[in-house]
Amino acid sequence: MAQSETDLRQELEARLQFETLLSEISTRFINLPAEEIDGEIEDAQRRICECLGLDLSALWQWSAETPPLLALTHLHSPPEGPTRPDRIDAQEVFPWQFQRMLRGETLAISSQDLPPEAARDQETRSHYGVKSSVVIPLSTGGGPFIGVLTFDTLHAERDWPEPLVKQLNLVAQVFANALSRKCADLELREKEARLRLTMDAAGAGLWSMEIDTGRVWVTPKTRELFHFVADEALTYDHFLEAIHPADREAVDRAVQHAAQSGEDLRYEYRILLPDQTIRWMVSSGQRYRRSAGGPDCLMGVSLDISALKRMEGEIQARLKEIEGLKRRLENENLYLREELRIEQGFEKIVGVSKALQSVILSARQVASTDATVLLQGETGTGKGMMANAIHQLSARKDRPLVTVNCSALPQNLIESELFGREKGAFTGAHARQAGRFEVADGGTIFLDEIGEMPLELQSKLLRVLQEGEFERLGSARTVTVDVRVIAATSRDLKEEVRERRFRKDLFYRLNVFPISIPPLRQRTEDIPLLAQYFTEKYARRMGKQIESIPRATMQTFLKYDWPGNVRELEHVIERGVIITSGRSFAMAGRLSSAVPIDSRDEPLKDLAAAEREHILRVLHETGWRIEGMSGAAAILKLHPSTLRFRIKKLGIRRPE
Repeated sequence: MAQSETDLRQELEARLQFETLLSEISTRFINLPAEEIDGEIEDAQRRICECLGLDLSALWQWSAETPPLLALTHLHSPPEGPTRPDRIDAQEVFPWQFQRMLRGETLAISSQDLPPEAARDQETRSHYGVKSSVVIPLSTGGGPFIGVLTFDTLHAERDWPEPLVKQLNLVAQVFANALSRKCADLELREKEARLRLTMDAAGAGLWSMEIDTGRVWVTPKTRELFHFVADEALTYDHFLEAIHPADREAVDRAVQHAAQSGEDLRYEYRILLPDQTIRWMVSSGQRYRRSAGGPDCLMGVSLDISALKRMEGEIQARLKEIEGLKRRLENENLYLREELRIEQGFEKIVGVSKALQSVILSARQVASTDATVLLQGETGTGKGMMANAIHQLSARKDRPLVTVNCSALPQNLIESELFGREKGAFTGAHARQAGRFEVADGGTIFLDEIGEMPLELQSKLLRVLQEGEFERLGSARTVTVDVRVIAATSRDLKEEVRERRFRKDLFYRLNVFPISIPPLRQRTEDIPLLAQYFTEKYARRMGKQIESIPRATMQTFLKYDWPGNVRELEHVIERGVIITSGRSFAMAGRLSSAVPIDSRDEPLKDLAAAEREHILRVLHETGWRIEGMSGAAAILKLHPSTLRFRIKKLGIRRPE
């Protein structure tokens, strides 16, 4: 009886000792750092085995391999006996036990009591010398199977009372929770490390500010960006002090608004570094509510955007420069886009006559200078082509040649066209416009039909020629330009001066280097060359092959007086090419002078009457068609709207 009491007392003491051990083990896992969990599990395995007289305890976890294997991660084992493998295929070596583990069953096994269907399990257990075991599947919160914990005897069989098995289940649950926490902690640390690497690579610093206290947590990169001392306790005031005084109040308002409203924070600002240099920053953040009564916080990221701001400034400067160039090009293009510039230089001026070669020699001599040139000659003699050739051989050839036809511009618009206008300078002036002198700055301006310029504008033109200065219409600001002037006229400017229709001082200023271009009737030896040149030009343009001009046609050309000069010859050839169907040129109609040059029977007509008569003749020949390749405007080399204006001004009406 005494012996039974002694055994009972020993059993109670052993149970109490084990329960105390379990309590200690459970306590040690509370708030245990993740890096200490593995060591604590193996120590607990050892203490449990020593307390219960067990030989071995193994903890296996699912590996990340495919198919998944059970990996031995924690082990307490005596040195003797077969070595345990690092990984096992439980389905292969313990098929009977494995199926039950997957169902969440805890097994208390004696090798002698295994059923026949557990033959493979028995074979494996015999190989490792296992006599009896408790096998406990591991999971957390009723979740999926994550591993298995075993306690084994190797030397003798033993019983596994149900209370003991339940206590070992509690141990298994403590281990499973600890491992799950360790896994989550390591995963979190890995994510934080990756995030930190990403942020560091991007030059970004993380921060978190408690809204109530103003205490701020930052990453090392944030300290580096704001030049905060390492390990210094930081508050919101530290950040405000670092911000540039001009931006401080606005940043504070943005932060307070985000903290109170919950709206996202994003703000660009400057900070003042200890060496008084400025760094541009952008901060983005969002308010977060903490659980368990913790203070709300504002969490975010700050990034150095100084390089971006420098690039932005450079881009803005470049864009401003490009915009200026664009405006300049647009102004140039406004006057140049309709001009044909394929014929450049004297090599495109056709003729071998002494009269023409003398003109070319004079033009070559003056081209390399900046001297003002006055081209004189009848309509159609090629004054525009000569002006273009002079410009192309000058030092200004890379800058624009701006052409102004003084006779084609309405008198009330000549001033604004030449010198520009400000917005609102007159009714209809809805935008500021650069004048043609301003567009020609650095280049050449060709003033065609200068004799048609109104007397009241001649003084302003004289000032530009003498001083290179003028004011836009509607502006008091003086504009300075560097422009070479080439003027042309079909009038006798000396006679215009005598009749007080042209200023004497302007005439002398324009007449620095006069060049008189002879009419076509005075250089008849050039007619065959010109006729052949124009025939080839228009035949090529119209896709025709014209190989010759009949001798009779050429004789007609040589006898004709050509009052319209080279321009008239070109139009005659163009019309002939249009109607030619074979390889020999065919002339369209007969040539007849509207005003015979040598006629003394009729009184001389003024320029307006001559112009009216010439326009009428062209209109009759074209059937009063103005536009199109063979229309009157194309023959007269005028814009259709300009021709309509001249028709209205000269009182020309189409007969009923």
